[in-house]
Amino acid sequence: DEYRKYLERDSALERRFQQIKVDEPSQEETVQILRGLRDRYEAHHRVTITDEALEASANLTDRYISERFLPDKAIDLIDEAASRMRIRTMSAPPSFHDLEEEIETVRKEKETAIESQEFEKAANLRDKERRLTNKKRELEDEWKSDEGGPRPSIGEDEIADIVSMWTGIPVFKLTEAESRKLLRMEDELHKRVIGQEAAIKAVSRAIRRSRAGIKDPKRPGGSFIFLGPSGVGKTELARTLAEFLFGDESALIQVDMSEYMEKHAVSRLVGSPPGYVGYDEGGQLTEQVRRKPYSVVLLDEVEKAHPEVFNILLQILEDGRLTDSQGRQVDFRNTIIIMTSNIGAATISRNTPLGFSVADEMGLSYDDMKSRIMGELKRVFRPELINRIDEVIVFHKLTKEEITQIVDLLLVRLMKQVAEHGVTLQLSDAAKDLLVEQGYDPTMGARPLRRAIQRLIEDPIADQVLLGGMAEGNTIVVDRDGDEMAISVTTPDGQTTKVSSTPAPAPDVVPDSSGQPVPAAAGGDEAGGQPAEA
Repeated sequence: DEYRKYLERDSALERRFQQIKVDEPSQEETVQILRGLRDRYEAHHRVTITDEALEASANLTDRYISERFLPDKAIDLIDEAASRMRIRTMSAPPSFHDLEEEIETVRKEKETAIESQEFEKAANLRDKERRLTNKKRELEDEWKSDEGGPRPSIGEDEIADIVSMWTGIPVFKLTEAESRKLLRMEDELHKRVIGQEAAIKAVSRAIRRSRAGIKDPKRPGGSFIFLGPSGVGKTELARTLAEFLFGDESALIQVDMSEYMEKHAVSRLVGSPPGYVGYDEGGQLTEQVRRKPYSVVLLDEVEKAHPEVFNILLQILEDGRLTDSQGRQVDFRNTIIIMTSNIGAATISRNTPLGFSVADEMGLSYDDMKSRIMGELKRVFRPELINRIDEVIVFHKLTKEEITQIVDLLLVRLMKQVAEHGVTLQLSDAAKDLLVEQGYDPTMGARPLRRAIQRLIEDPIADQVLLGGMAEGNTIVVDRDGDEMAISVTTPDGQTTKVSSTPAPAPDVVPDSSGQPVPAAAGGDEAGGQPAEA
C-alpha cells in the first residue's frame, strides 16, 4: 500500500530504483530466521529462548495474527515475551535499596546543615553523599553486568501468554479448566437460553471442533442459520455465545440486514468505492471485524437483504476472508457467523411441538417441521449458500414451562437493579404464575413476558421510588391478588405499607425552584394561565 501510494504514482522516482519483490517466508523459514536472531535477544534481555518458543512464535502468529506478515510479527512476539520475562525477574539486591535510603538521609541532613549555617558539617555530608553515590553506581554496574546467575527461560507457554494478550482469547493449550468449560458448554449456554436443545447442541459441537483445532482452517469457526418465530432466543443465544467465548457481550457484531435491501446499499458492507462519500471510513462489516477479529457476527433478518449480499457471504463462508474497498483483506476465520431469518415462522406458529421426537397436535414432529421449513428456505436462498452453512437450526416455540424458567431469569435482573437502591425484592410463586399467565403468548415468544413484568411490577415500584417511598433497607413483597399484583413495602422496623398497582396520583404538594414544598396548582388562572385581577 505504501509503495503504491508514494512511489508508484511518481514514475520519475520509480524508474530510478529496481523493484525487488520479497515473498513472505514460510513457518519453517521463519523459525530459521528466529534462530539466527536468538543470540542477540538472549544477550539483550538476559534470558534463554528455547526452540519450542521459536516454533510456537512462528506457528501462533501465522495462525492468529493475520494483519501482519512473517517474520516481523514473530520477531515482535519473541521480543515482547523476553522483555516481559526480564522485567518480571529483574529485582535489585537489598543492599541497593539500603544504599538509596542512606543517600536520601544524608542529603536531608546536608540541607538542614546549610539552613542552620553549619557549613563545615554540610561539606562533610556533601563528601559522604558523593562517596555513597559512587558506591551506588558501582553496585548498579556490578548488578547489571552480573552474568553468573541463572537466566530465566522463555518457552511456548510464555509465547502463548503474549498472543492471548494481543488477541484476547487463550490460543495455545487448552487448560484443564477451559477443557471442562467447553465440555459442559451446553449447561453454560442454558443458564441464559431456556429450551432450544437442538440449537445449543449444534452450536456447542461446532465451537468444540474449532477450539480443538480440527476445523477447516480457511473457514470461519462456525456458520449457522437460525430460523424460528420472534422472541424464542435467537439473538439471546448469539449474545450468550459471545460472552462465553470472548468474555464480553460487546464481542457481538450485529448487522441489521434490512438496511441492505437496495442494491446501492450493499457497498456499505465493504466500504464505498473510490470517489464516493465515506470511502475513507471503511465498510460497516469489514471495519468492525478488522478491529475485532475474535467476535460473533450476527446478520439479523438476512432474508431481507439484496441478493448481491449473498455473493459477499459466499466468499466469507468459503474462504474466511473479505476484501474491503481499500484493498485490505479482512480475516473472518476467527469469527462465528450467525444468520437469523423469519422464514418458516408461520409454519412453526401453526405447530406447537411437545418435544423433539414427540408429534404435536397436528401430527408433525420436530424433524418433519424442520424439513418443511428447509423447503421454504431453499426457495429463498441459493443452494451454494446453504451448502456452505455448517448447520441450519430451527428454534421451536416456547412452552409454558420454559416461560416459567424465563420469568426467574428476568426477575434476577430486576432484583439486581432494585438492590442498587438498597432494597430487597421478594416474589411469591403465585405472583410468578400470574406473570406467566399474563405474559405467555406462543406466537410472540418471551417478549410479552417482559412487558408484563414492566406493567405489573416495574411501574408500581418506579412510582414509589419517585414518591420517596423506597428507603434503603426496605423489602418489597410481591404477591398475587386475583388478576392483579399485591405489592407491599416492609421497613426494617417491621412496618408494612401496601402499594397500589395502578398509576400513582399527582402529589398534593410539589417542590418549588428552591426545593421548598408548595401546594400544587389547581389549574385555571391560578396555574399561571392569565394573571388574577387585582
